[in-house]
Amino acid sequence: RLSNQDFLALKTFGLVTVLLGMFLLVYGTAAFRAALFPLLFLFFAVPLPEKLLATAVSLLLRGSAEFVAILFRVSGTPFYRDGAAFALAGVNIEVASQCSGIRSSLALVITVLLAGYLMLRSGWNRLVLVLVAVPMAMFKNAVRIVVLTLLAIHVEPGWLTSSRLHQRGGILFYLLALLLLVPVLWVLRRLEAREFSSKTLRR
Repeated sequence: RLSNQDFLALKTFGLVTVLLGMFLLVYGTAAFRAALFPLLFLFFAVPLPEKLLATAVSLLLRGSAEFVAILFRVSGTPFYRDGAAFALAGVNIEVASQCSGIRSSLALVITVLLAGYLMLRSGWNRLVLVLVAVPMAMFKNAVRIVVLTLLAIHVEPGWLTSSRLHQRGGILFYLLALLLLVPVLWVLRRLEAREFSSKTLRR
């Protein structure tokens, strides 16, 4: 028996597949190949099945916890770590599933995938950009956790529970991750420009 999440994912996957089949039937293979990227982009409308969602959340949690430890060390904040739990001066935190940032991380990957398609020519460079976005999603989660924790320690404990930055600050750290990915995109574009110019000179 399928859960509601898996059943919805299966129905949506079937709907998108039917839409792609109808497009292929009506417009033909040439148009289908030309529109392949936006057509495949429709699969992002499919909800993640429960097992795949749990795996993605677990990966984000482990990566975010590692980055949290690194940022605490860089900031000079003493802490004791037990897995995903951190004990600090007057504050105990745990990187739980609510801290995974799965929605903003998925949005980041979608944005980067679209940017790579529009601004890069090489499929390998597009893949590199998407792969870099994964640890960047973990890093922005860690920045959010560390910032809120340090504010709770040094300013007011409410920053960690009831502040607007805690409840609605996801978009701010999402934009931070995008800004950090801009130099990566710039380097990849420069490499492609050099490769293109060298091929032109050879001809």
